[in-house]
Amino acid sequence: MNVQLPEKNKIEKNQLMIYISIALICVISIVIAFYVQFFARIDIGGLIGFSQGNEFGNKTDEQIEIIKADFDNIFTNSITVQNENNNKKEDSTKEMVYTNIQRKESKLNSYDIEVNIPYINVDSDIAKQYNKEIQDIFVTKMDSILASQNENIIYTVEYVANVQDDILSVIIKSNLKEGASAQRVIIQTYNYDLRNNKEISLEEVLSIRKLNKDNVKDKIISEIEIQQKNVEELRKLGYNIYSRDISSQMYNLENSKEFYLTEKTLYIIYAYGNQTFTSEMDLVIF
Repeated sequence: MNVQLPEKNKIEKNQLMIYISIALICVISIVIAFYVQFFARIDIGGLIGFSQGNEFGNKTDEQIEIIKADFDNIFTNSITVQNENNNKKEDSTKEMVYTNIQRKESKLNSYDIEVNIPYINVDSDIAKQYNKEIQDIFVTKMDSILASQNENIIYTVEYVANVQDDILSVIIKSNLKEGASAQRVIIQTYNYDLRNNKEISLEEVLSIRKLNKDNVKDKIISEIEIQQKNVEELRKLGYNIYSRDISSQMYNLENSKEFYLTEKTLYIIYAYGNQTFTSEMDLVIF
């Protein structure tokens, strides 16, 4: 015997299925949002089969050269923040990175300085270590220059900072010219995982940005080989240019400490002036 449900019951059953589906979607969305907020960084678009595209690792050679050429112009002494996170700040009334010391001063035949020295406004012991290092490197040098006489020193300090996906990235660039000595460029970077309250390494950033580590290693070595070849050509013409040691372990990922992350670009920086008097540096862009 065939029994047919009344039309009313069919409608109620269809409505029930719709309500259940909506409820399941809501529950799944809440779970994902909770997990992302407190535990991990995941690509929501990828989970639902939609992706806006990832520019990391997909830049053309022309785009990379433009980014390199514009490197000196990124230092705006300011911070770009994707999502404000006041509960991580040491002082909630100030930006997460702000100019702590700003000074422009000249003394004839002695010095010419223009410095914008940042303070990392994060309530953590690691941030305190960062600020102490900034003080030891950049402020101490400024103080010694201000006390100098007849040394013809030019000294500048500038920075830029960025917060993307709860990763705080800060880069500081210093130019130093002391008398007849070669110009020296010092680069210091600080990268902090706000979500997990810890310093974040380059290898962790590569994983988050879905960049293949072997490809990154190959790109770094290729870039250094190209630069060293240029050095050798210039030396044949009589120029005294800083020479790279391609076999150096400084180019290993675990030893590549200076990097800066923005929304669309990863800069890996090898600033040879950090160790000696030179303005030479290599930029590897992703």
